[in-house]
Amino acid sequence: MAGKKKVIIVGAAGRDFHNFNTYYRGNPDYEVVAFTAAQIPDIAGRKYPVELAGKDYPDGIPIEDEARLTELIKKHGVDDVVFSYSDLSHEQVMHIGSTVLAAGANYVLLGPNATMVKSTKPLISVCAVRTGSGKSQTARRVYEILKKMGKRVAAIRHPMPYGNLAEQAVQRFASYEDLDKHKCTIEEREEYEPHIDCGNVIYAGVDYEKILRQAETEADVIVWDGGNNDFSFYKSDLYITVADPHRPGHELRYHPGETNVRLADVVVINKVDTARKEDVETVRKNVASINSRAKIILASSPVTIEHPELVKGKRVLVVEDGPTVTHGGMGYGAGFVA
Repeated sequence: MAGKKKVIIVGAAGRDFHNFNTYYRGNPDYEVVAFTAAQIPDIAGRKYPVELAGKDYPDGIPIEDEARLTELIKKHGVDDVVFSYSDLSHEQVMHIGSTVLAAGANYVLLGPNATMVKSTKPLISVCAVRTGSGKSQTARRVYEILKKMGKRVAAIRHPMPYGNLAEQAVQRFASYEDLDKHKCTIEEREEYEPHIDCGNVIYAGVDYEKILRQAETEADVIVWDGGNNDFSFYKSDLYITVADPHRPGHELRYHPGETNVRLADVVVINKVDTARKEDVETVRKNVASINSRAKIILASSPVTIEHPELVKGKRVLVVEDGPTVTHGGMGYGAGFVA
């Protein structure tokens, strides 16, 4: 592959694979020498398989630990390092950038024009400023509204590919048997089961153009159910961004959540029933300061407990949702609120 620019894609088993599939796979100007992994356990040490990488990569593409980034840049003589994951502060993104620049490579961010896939059907995207803002409940509400309008709908969920990547290229979930067939993790079940319980069809996987083309065969409208605070994988006819007043100011300080605010046609400020009024107002002002055209909607997010009589008046150990309180930056989650 002499003469090609050498590339490392820095990611977390989601946006990174999508960026490769849409921009670098089959691109004669580039050779991707490695992915690096963060946030997701047990991804490093594996390979992005030839079945997904294409004929230019007969041995697949190694997935390395991000801690080895400087070493890998120098070892392979890398030209470009492409930042490709989400829910990092702007400062953290540039700490990685500084590491890349100090090692001699270019630091690259791929944007929507390079990575968004166009659907043949109307498509609504639901994204967020941070993980744990309430994207999925919003996406399910959009799905419900469309169904009541008589539309056939398919949801497509941001990737969570923890198993065999080649086997997970395109996944369709419409029943609990599908969850078992695809050996879904607890985190995946948490996302898919509420859709299934409502009679919805939801897709996920690794190759998001193939996923979209299959979903289009059975749907009048596609709903993108985003992950973390990533921006949509698809060109959108309506772009909804969910903001969280429990983390006021994050809508301006996290990547690519700020991008989602700027892209939004509608910003839903969620959880107003449990947030302080002054924090809701801070989020409203921040959104308006960078996207005056977006319609702002205030939404409640009631928290319920199964069998509240079991915990009322007692000391309770709360096991919170992982992403929200780890890289989501929250000191508590819905369990504490409940």
